[in-house]
Amino acid sequence: MANILERINSPADLKNLTQPELNQLADDIRAEMVTTVTKTGGHLASSLGAVELSIALHRVFNSPKDKIVWDVGHQSYAHKMLTGRRERFDTLRQHHGLSGFSDSAESPHDAFGTGHASTSVSASMGIAMARDLAGDDFHVAAIIGDGALTGGMALEGLNQAGHLGTKIIVVLNDNAMAISPSVGAVSRTLNSLTLDPRYYRAKEGAGRVIKRMPWGTAAWGSMHRFKSGIKEMLIPTRLWESLGFKYVGPVDGHNVADLESALSKARDYSHGPVFIHVVTTKGKGYEPAEDDCIKFHGLSGKYNIDNGNLSYSEVFGQTMLRLFRENERLVAISAAMMEGTCLNMVAEEFPERVFDVGICEQHAVTFAAGLATQGYIPIVAIYSTFLQRAFDQVLHDVCIQNLPVIFAIDRAGIVGEDGKTHQGTFDLSYLSCIPNLVIAAPKDENEMSHLLYTAVKAGRPVAVRYPRGNSLGVPIDEHLRELPLGKGEVLKHGDDLAIIAIGSAVAPSMQAAELLGSKGLDCAVINARFAKPLDSDLITEVASRIMRVVTVEENVLPGGFGSAVLSLLSSVADISVLPIGIPDGFVEHGPQEILRANYGLDAEGIAHRILSFFPEIVHISPLTKIKG
Repeated sequence: MANILERINSPADLKNLTQPELNQLADDIRAEMVTTVTKTGGHLASSLGAVELSIALHRVFNSPKDKIVWDVGHQSYAHKMLTGRRERFDTLRQHHGLSGFSDSAESPHDAFGTGHASTSVSASMGIAMARDLAGDDFHVAAIIGDGALTGGMALEGLNQAGHLGTKIIVVLNDNAMAISPSVGAVSRTLNSLTLDPRYYRAKEGAGRVIKRMPWGTAAWGSMHRFKSGIKEMLIPTRLWESLGFKYVGPVDGHNVADLESALSKARDYSHGPVFIHVVTTKGKGYEPAEDDCIKFHGLSGKYNIDNGNLSYSEVFGQTMLRLFRENERLVAISAAMMEGTCLNMVAEEFPERVFDVGICEQHAVTFAAGLATQGYIPIVAIYSTFLQRAFDQVLHDVCIQNLPVIFAIDRAGIVGEDGKTHQGTFDLSYLSCIPNLVIAAPKDENEMSHLLYTAVKAGRPVAVRYPRGNSLGVPIDEHLRELPLGKGEVLKHGDDLAIIAIGSAVAPSMQAAELLGSKGLDCAVINARFAKPLDSDLITEVASRIMRVVTVEENVLPGGFGSAVLSLLSSVADISVLPIGIPDGFVEHGPQEILRANYGLDAEGIAHRILSFFPEIVHISPLTKIKG
């Protein structure tokens, strides 16, 4: 059969397809998805499982008039192909290409921009309420799944929807997974159905017997009460009905006809919110993804060059193993990112001391605070972009009480292809304003191990931020040691200017100093190591002597490390300070090395910015020679 996908340029092109053509379309979409995502990287397994659901949604609803809100947005690749973005799909997650998530600026079919989990119900409620207030007439469907229902925000949205009786449709794409297997009581309740075939056997067995009787087919069609009784014995329908929802399901998420039937009934139901329980297989149709849906949840893409070194996440995991073996009071907490943070390797040896709380960053932090009050030392391992969801808990539950909770902030700085919803470029700013919190960033993997050891010994809240990607290949010392809190180090002495860098910005700053040195400029380089407290003695002494200071950070400039240095030096006369970092804005998706170059955060960019800002020190060669 000819490729059906090539004929689909908008959802309207789906309306008249036959069932065989729809099945072929699903195959075509999966083939295109696998071909593209294995090259560009992306969330393959999740989107493979939502292909038929995407087709059915666009056959039943009329997007963009009807609003389809994808939770997280990483399940929406088929949706993108069906809504006019098929020809650009090979640019997925590429610089200036399609986003890997829903993006309302990219298409009117993306009703709400997403990237973090558990937002779809709340957003859909807002859209539906605006519709009702304006007297409009359109449908709103929230597609939630991949563990997002474990998030407290999703439950808050469901609670309000049921309370108000607002007409929305919530579709649970239930594949029993987040990135790792979903955890928690809600997930366990759902899994008891999806993993237990008794409901299907009971329903199908009864159907076969009754349909063989005279008038059996008609009798079976009218036996709603009998079928509901079977369902009620085995399925937790009352969970959703007690929240005020009409429950529909379970529905085979890979049968377009069944999906259309359920969605149509929900669309036409006028008495309040509807909850449709769709059961899917993560990675459906691509055997490697079905067999290992954790690995194929997110592929990193061709631009992540493997230099043979451990990733910073792996260094964290290995260091935690060393520390856990030495200290039985250590515990670790993940918010559904066990593999991503490499806490899974710790959990294998210490399963009773590692906790995955699901997509619940707020709970993770306050849970850690509770543990800390009882003499334990919790390590909360969360990506930078997700920790910002728990800002109040960091401030209120940990730092006000000055509890010894350690925040291992993974994916800090420029993350890359996941784009503006996932860049870790704000943590230095949103954490620096919190009293009692020590904030550190290592220059390499060896220093990272020592900082983690220091944090365990500190007896107070400490955040250690580190980047995504492979480490620098620096050997890790056999014996870990405490580093003095709030103290940096001079890596290179110099008299023309001082570069004060933090974290992942230290290595390119050293390279920039070498470039400038080749032009006759003598640059000092300081590894700040701590964003809070600053090493005020070292920074003030160097700045007062050299008078030209450059700060470099992989964080937004407002409220970041450079801002803190500027504030520190504000009382020192005649010092010129150039802060280098990310301007006040959101960083789009693209390879890390391209984005760093765009923002002048690679060695050449730093050198170029320095010579532009301090023209009086260009006494050897013209500016353009630096890049030549």
